Amino acid sequence: MKKHPGAKSGTANIQQTVSVCIGKAGALVGELTFVKQGARENTAFAYGPEWLARPDRFKVSPDLDLTPGYQRRRAPSPQDSVFHFALADTVPDTWGRRVIARDHAKRRSAENLPPLTELDYLLAVDDFSRVGALRLRDCSGANLKTSEQGRRSTPPLVDLQKIFDASRALEQNNESAADLRYLLGKGTSLGGLRPKCTVIDRNGRLSLGKFPSVNDERDVTRGEVLALHLAKSAGIDAAQSRIEALQKVPVAIIERFDRTVDDLRIPYLSAASVLQATCNEERTYFEIADAIRANGFDPENDAKQVWRRLVFNLLITNIDDHLHNLGFLHVEGDFWRLAPAFDLNPFPDKTNESTTWLSEDDGPITDVATLMARADYFSLDATEAKAVLADVVKAVSNWKAVALSPAVGLTAKQFEGFVPAFEHDQLNAAKVLLEE
Repeated sequence: MKKHPGAKSGTANIQQTVSVCIGKAGALVGELTFVKQGARENTAFAYGPEWLARPDRFKVSPDLDLTPGYQRRRAPSPQDSVFHFALADTVPDTWGRRVIARDHAKRRSAENLPPLTELDYLLAVDDFSRVGALRLRDCSGANLKTSEQGRRSTPPLVDLQKIFDASRALEQNNESAADLRYLLGKGTSLGGLRPKCTVIDRNGRLSLGKFPSVNDERDVTRGEVLALHLAKSAGIDAAQSRIEALQKVPVAIIERFDRTVDDLRIPYLSAASVLQATCNEERTYFEIADAIRANGFDPENDAKQVWRRLVFNLLITNIDDHLHNLGFLHVEGDFWRLAPAFDLNPFPDKTNESTTWLSEDDGPITDVATLMARADYFSLDATEAKAVLADVVKAVSNWKAVALSPAVGLTAKQFEGFVPAFEHDQLNAAKVLLEE
């Protein structure tokens, strides 16, 4: 990592450069330059000649054309990232940023640290567990935030209790410096504001451990695993998940789908990145279907899969369907496929209205009849749409048995709190449609 000759710790103007690489082998893609001038931050990226000459090259980010020279990025609003979209997908999520900021605050006075920059957050993610296939190296060629053994900084499942205890201490504002050191780098951008960590599961696969929060009013971790199990029953390609019990604390273990069984890294883009959406824009599922048709490896099946997920989200009251909770995995060239579903959560205490709109004309998704009427936009005829609806209704109607099964483990008391998410007028409306 190179700094501008005039940049010193604590000064207002900073320029830093890192190499951007890709995959397990770490092939060089290009160079990222970060500039901070006072309060303003911006970046520029340039592909390396080696990458542009490769026969298997592709645009690592939809806003980075395969051309030589620097391509600049300035955040369109304070809420948007200073990084190009693919890199922005790898920055720590809200929980990860909280860990980094608290650690920095505790050390700042004693170590005379300058304020954190967006590049600091980007570089704080552990190399082994960074989302997708992009990796960062310093000017010496060493991967940033890594260890010689590769996996050493990503804890095994047996350390889950220690990670949970440190996370709970942070939530309760009584964490120690040791807690923060242990949590640093283990955050991930596939999540949100809830406490979590990356972990190596018993089968050796990289996974995400999601903990209960001190603010939970229901068993959110079991609720997510319930939704993911129901999704599979409904014909949805969903992330593998299970509950790991820490004494009486349920932890959701979600297998990472951006890695192969051989630990190869698969490039990943969120739907927000694919659409190049800013935080202040309202984007739609129609636009996602258009993007799939333009860049999808299997566009017809992926479009149908999106519609199946829309029906499922409606019937389980999953309203947290923002564009960062839908993703794509690279296949070859400029072709991408829909990633497995993740972050599926029933919200029994919320109004059943999607965050992402169906289309500009239809607005948010609130009823199954509108979804049926728009199925053709997702490559489904009326007969196919009815068959998909039947699959989803059958799976969701079985939610009680799955919720109370050992695989999910909700108690009778916890179960009652989820009833409004699954038993409502739209499930009844769907059943009526199937009888017509």
